[in-house]
Amino acid sequence: MTQSFNALVVNKQEDQFSVAINKLTLDDLPQGEVLIRVHYSGVNYKDSLATIPNGNIVHTYPFVPGIDLAGVVVSSEDDRFQAGDEVIATSYAIGVSHYGGYSEYARISADWIVPLPSGLSLKDAMIIGTAGFTAALSIQRLEENKVSPDKGKVLVTGATGGVGSFAVAILSKLGYEVEASTGKESEHEYLKEIGASTIVSRKEVYDGEVKTLDKQKWAAAIDPVGGEQLAALLSQLQYGGAVAVSGLTGGVKIPTTVLPFILRGINLLGIDSVYCPMDTRLSVWNRLATDFKLSNLEELIQQEVTLEQLPDMLPTLLKGQARGRIIVKLY
Repeated sequence: MTQSFNALVVNKQEDQFSVAINKLTLDDLPQGEVLIRVHYSGVNYKDSLATIPNGNIVHTYPFVPGIDLAGVVVSSEDDRFQAGDEVIATSYAIGVSHYGGYSEYARISADWIVPLPSGLSLKDAMIIGTAGFTAALSIQRLEENKVSPDKGKVLVTGATGGVGSFAVAILSKLGYEVEASTGKESEHEYLKEIGASTIVSRKEVYDGEVKTLDKQKWAAAIDPVGGEQLAALLSQLQYGGAVAVSGLTGGVKIPTTVLPFILRGINLLGIDSVYCPMDTRLSVWNRLATDFKLSNLEELIQQEVTLEQLPDMLPTLLKGQARGRIIVKLY
């Protein structure tokens, strides 16, 4: 198999930086046991960072970004996978230090691959992608910390983003009363359609002042934002509450104290979707195809684009203009 195929390639040489659709061959792909014909990929914040010169994601050029992919196995040197298998691959080194999903073909390690669960299509899997997986993992971790619908409202920050949108929709499906936080007044109707019970502004979560302890509002929170807003919501969790944090768009520093932890017994749960153990990964994907499965997945798509249209869409997330998911159709 020697034909050429299309891929989005970023390249950096001295002061020159480029993002372009190039022709590659299989010989250009990195080593790995499984060759996949990619059908769909998705656009994540990390992918957008990978396509700017100072994004600090890619360190070796030329490179093919795309941390998510779903497709069909072409060939495999690993007995766990056979030609024709439908598979998902997200995270690990994909799209960061190993060529990713913005390519019609990908060759990756068998250890990074999840068989497509029954009940999901390849398109479904990429509507979900890392964003939906991270939201689902966050909810599972909250459940493990005894959070349940009868405990009270759950706050979702950054609610119009990929992680936030899935968190709102899945929590609503499970019977939680969801309070969605956003700075985008134009998206209130969208948030209500996907399951938000109430919508609050960012200022209602963080008004510019982080109090040591504040009024107890939420039984739990899912926070893909971080920063000072996270510090503010920690002081507003109910006794024994928990927040699952997975992002840093609001900053990496959390100016808080130990008091919410030792006086209210709250829990701060770190959510890592990159090196999440495979047994947990398989469990979460199974739930995304069963009790977490959404009937309104298509409503979470902001846009479906081709590989050729992708370069124009990648800056969207960096400009804060994304809503839900942008998916890429490659086949």
